[in-house]
Amino acid sequence: MSKTDSPDAGARVPAGLQLPLSDGSTTTLGAYAGKWLVLYFYPKDHTPGCTTEGRDFDALLPEFQALGAEILGVSRDSAKTHSNFRAKQGFRFELVADKEETVCNAFGVIAEKNMYGRKVMGIVRSTFLIDPEGVVAHRWQPVKVPGHAQAVLDELKARQQP
Repeated sequence: MSKTDSPDAGARVPAGLQLPLSDGSTTTLGAYAGKWLVLYFYPKDHTPGCTTEGRDFDALLPEFQALGAEILGVSRDSAKTHSNFRAKQGFRFELVADKEETVCNAFGVIAEKNMYGRKVMGIVRSTFLIDPEGVVAHRWQPVKVPGHAQAVLDELKARQQP
């Protein structure tokens, strides 16, 4: 996948992709095999929209977990910044510190954005619902924060209907 290509539904995610976590440890996407995974990308810790999005996912975490899903938030912030953000907000899920943009590039979420009249490269708020086999079940891109976490939960519930 190139920098601008996000995996569509049906695409297999790279199982060996390294995910540096806020606690200093590292895992891989493959470690989530057998579970549903909500992988959401956001621009920056400690900003209003990103805080709201994280709080919304955290509020619904027990419902996601009851359906066999885990949540990971990803931004280009450092593990230390993530750790502070998690502690301040009380997030019960991990954040991926993607300073090298490896995960962002694998999911095609870096794009040119307009910030205060300047063109900058940044994260396009995006979410990927990954099934237990490591396949993208649904992609939201770009994301509007209000109601988004609930929409992801609703999609997960719909996919588990017999």
